[in-house]
Amino acid sequence: MRYRLLGQTGLRISELFLGAMNFGEQDGGRTRLPEIRDILDVYLDAGGNVVDTAVNYGGGESEQVLGEVLEGRRDRLVLATKYTCARNTSDPNAAGNHRKNLTLSLETSLRRLRTDYIDLYWVHVWDRHTPIEEMMRALDDAVRAGKILYVGISDAPAWVVSRANTLAQWRDWTPFVGLQVPYNLLERDIERELLPMAEAFGMTVATWSPLAHGLLSGRHTRPDSSAAGSAGAVSDGADPLGAGSLSGRERAAVRAVQDVADELGVSAAQVAIAWTRAASRAVHPIIGVSSVRQLRDNLGAVDVVLPAEAVARLSAAVEFTAGFPADFIAECEQTPWVAGLSATHLDGR
Repeated sequence: MRYRLLGQTGLRISELFLGAMNFGEQDGGRTRLPEIRDILDVYLDAGGNVVDTAVNYGGGESEQVLGEVLEGRRDRLVLATKYTCARNTSDPNAAGNHRKNLTLSLETSLRRLRTDYIDLYWVHVWDRHTPIEEMMRALDDAVRAGKILYVGISDAPAWVVSRANTLAQWRDWTPFVGLQVPYNLLERDIERELLPMAEAFGMTVATWSPLAHGLLSGRHTRPDSSAAGSAGAVSDGADPLGAGSLSGRERAAVRAVQDVADELGVSAAQVAIAWTRAASRAVHPIIGVSSVRQLRDNLGAVDVVLPAEAVARLSAAVEFTAGFPADFIAECEQTPWVAGLSATHLDGR
């Protein structure tokens, strides 16, 4: 495992993050404590150092379990958690990005995780009812109090993140150094605005669901792979692409990933993760696993270097257009009427 810097900071973060959403057995969690210990051990032994959770994952059990298994080795990890989502569905102020929920969510997370500070604290979802100024000032206060070291934002429009960081720059508040978003061969929306914005601000981009909720794990094409036993795995003689369960778009992506995997002699999951990493050096995929077997396979993605031809073939397997204004601007840049006669001779940055 190699390391990069978190945003425009000096904090070293591993190429792959470990997602803890499935840790525990409550509210959709699928991983028990003994397996969680083994998963963490394997991840740390591989050089991984970022574990990502949230105040509401598993009804709070994810944080509680992490607090237990990290005891005695917490400081070697970059521990990330999130706030925004409801801690109590009957209390209107137990959700949102406002100062009250931030304060109580942070104290809850610190207590569950058995720590005095959070390395990276994410705003989980943009709350359109809370002023951006209130959110950024409250986060900065928590940083100045020593309870948070760095802040990031997840699931928000590019204009919100841009405005927040511009306000932080003007008012000497703590800026967002990370962006957390979904990204995989079937979900490329971030390429339109969010990824270019993050690169312009020098932000780290933590991407969730690199396997498209398991569709690109190989379970539809190689039932004996690391994804075997998961929902959707097929038996001998069955349609290898699950005609009854996949759309045409999904089938195209699954087939392209498996074809490249076969050519390179690696797993489909490794190809799918490697494709997200090929998009930008800012991208750090979050791998969410429920077994050591899945984790070992996913970790192998850091050693997979996709040839340019394979990246292009994968990208072309599923139709995607950046749309307006990106496509329009790119076309204008090649038009003498807009950029002059030298347009096609400018290399740019």
